[in-house]
Amino acid sequence: MPKVSHPRRGSMQFWPRKRSRHSLVRIRSWANESKAKVLGFIGFKAGMTLIMANDNRAKSMTKGENIALPVTIIDCPPLSVCGVAFYRYSKKIASFYAPKVNQNLSEKMPLAKKQPYSFAQVPEFDDLRLLVNSQPWLASTGTKKPKIMEMALGGNKDAKLAYAKEKLGKEIAITEVFESGQLVDLHAVTKGKGFQGTVKRFGVPIRQHKAEKTKRGIATLGPWHPNRIAFTVPQPGKMGFHLRTEYNKQILKLSDKVEEVNREGGLAKYGLVKNPYLLIKGSVAGPKKRALVLTQATRPNTVISKEAFQVTDIRQ
Repeated sequence: MPKVSHPRRGSMQFWPRKRSRHSLVRIRSWANESKAKVLGFIGFKAGMTLIMANDNRAKSMTKGENIALPVTIIDCPPLSVCGVAFYRYSKKIASFYAPKVNQNLSEKMPLAKKQPYSFAQVPEFDDLRLLVNSQPWLASTGTKKPKIMEMALGGNKDAKLAYAKEKLGKEIAITEVFESGQLVDLHAVTKGKGFQGTVKRFGVPIRQHKAEKTKRGIATLGPWHPNRIAFTVPQPGKMGFHLRTEYNKQILKLSDKVEEVNREGGLAKYGLVKNPYLLIKGSVAGPKKRALVLTQATRPNTVISKEAFQVTDIRQ
């Protein structure tokens, strides 16, 4: 009997196949940085466009020529620092909050009223993180509910504490965190697809017209023994809204000249870009208006040039 080869249906790259708890992602690991600065930023996906750029890669076949590149526009209103969290032995031991926060934030975070801002008695700590919130009312997302998360800092303990004292209650701009040509890790929650069948969810083939009972389904749920259905068997269910991370996405341009990307009437399903923006090479997970988290690359690709492409034209 010939050797039978039957690759499994569906990808096991992402497991478990379950939906994200929140539309804002969680970050489990941060890059190492010697300078005292924030290691991440929250932006909003505005849409995609096409740019013409001068290819400056040393070993490229199109070196020195103008090439077309697809890019994603990310609207980046400034972050507001609303608190500081102190950690010891990986456990949160104290939190300080700014004396004054935005009204949209104070309605969502009543803890700020109970634990006032005070650096008079700083506890013994191993690490600290800034509690930041996005300001979607400054963008065209159509919502006033801010996204709140803890951002890691670079530098040693003393540098982190000094930076936290300086920034508490103030804003952080995207230009303080990233620059053109830099590699970033992009964390996002994908589009939700709802309840889907096995053909769309796992890519199983559609059965022939003489098949019994169903065409867009699988033929068998598995053997009699063991008398249970294996988790590898494709079945209908909820699809999408998964947390995904893309490594080493390159920032092709960081600019505050919004007229370069705004079309007449604004971007489709988003509106006008009103803040400094990023042009990220390639596509990005998630629908328009979704909050994305960009962090410093944890495992940067040394082959990719650190110099960004020289953008010559942005199609509108």
